[in-house]
Amino acid sequence: MAVDFKTFLSVAPAVADVRKPILLRGRHGVGKSEVVYQFAKAVGMPIIERRASQMTEGDLVGLPKIDADRTEFMPPDWFKEACDHPVLLFFDEVDRAVTEVRQGLFELTDSRKIFGRHLHPDTLIFAAVNGGEHAAQYQVADMDPAELDRWVVFDVEPSVEDFLDWGKTHLHLVVWDFANQNRSHLQHDDNFEPGKVYPSRRSVKRLNDCLDAAGQLDKDDPDLTQVYHLANAFCGSEFAVVFRDFVQNYDRQVTVEDILVEGKFEKVKDFGINDFLSLLEKMEATEVFKSEMTDAQIQNLAKLFVTVPSELAVKIFELVGSSGIVKNLTRFHNSTVDDRKISSVFVELVTGNKS
Repeated sequence: MAVDFKTFLSVAPAVADVRKPILLRGRHGVGKSEVVYQFAKAVGMPIIERRASQMTEGDLVGLPKIDADRTEFMPPDWFKEACDHPVLLFFDEVDRAVTEVRQGLFELTDSRKIFGRHLHPDTLIFAAVNGGEHAAQYQVADMDPAELDRWVVFDVEPSVEDFLDWGKTHLHLVVWDFANQNRSHLQHDDNFEPGKVYPSRRSVKRLNDCLDAAGQLDKDDPDLTQVYHLANAFCGSEFAVVFRDFVQNYDRQVTVEDILVEGKFEKVKDFGINDFLSLLEKMEATEVFKSEMTDAQIQNLAKLFVTVPSELAVKIFELVGSSGIVKNLTRFHNSTVDDRKISSVFVELVTGNKS
């Protein structure tokens, strides 16, 4: 059963604590490498990455040297570092490696040593492959039972929420908003036609970086021809058509500033629950609640609170409360709309009784 990244990051420490090697299997471009780097950062370990597909047997055991009357193999730099200091070793594309390399990894994953040289007791081993459930879509070699038995195997299928949560700090708001509102365009879930370009989370991020660097995402009149051709090159034609239209009409979108700064509530008069949810998710993504808000922002937030459906009003309270800015929560709690205190409205929503 595949797990999302949030689940993986919650259980992986238990495996790492006993120094067992972890193998992530999943489709391309979903963020397997990224989540390994996130884990390394979380545990405070430097990461050494090697593409197993580019390695030869000598890249594992090192080069020979003559020492007196015998031959000894000098370990490669990455392996010596992993023996001398605690690091996270990350082998990518293991199922694209030559047989000799994969067999050499047997000893490393099973006994934590190669040619008698032992890893540092705290060094961790991670790897990533495109095999498993989606192996038929890729030019990869099957991993036999003996090989798999040396790994703790996690099939990963990240959720859209995984991507959006990560994207809050890695994507331009326009791209984040597109991903949030067009979730089916983040990846292709059917069979792949040879030679055809398809979107992935990785290609969406690369498109984001290109358009952001070109300044297209902040223009009032972006070059839609350039936007289309870049989106087509990174993510394919179907994605490009939808994305270009989204960028073209983005000025009609309701922004966080429209509501919290300018109080343009006429823009949401015809909103349904999904529209309001999208707006709240956009607010959360901008992290507006994580700094001290102005009096006008607090008042507009209070007005939004009494405007949205009740289940989303509760979500607003949760967003303000979980931000860690106590002053925002206190001022919001004490604000009034139409002579009604927000705290009283909240109690009524939760209990069903007017206070």
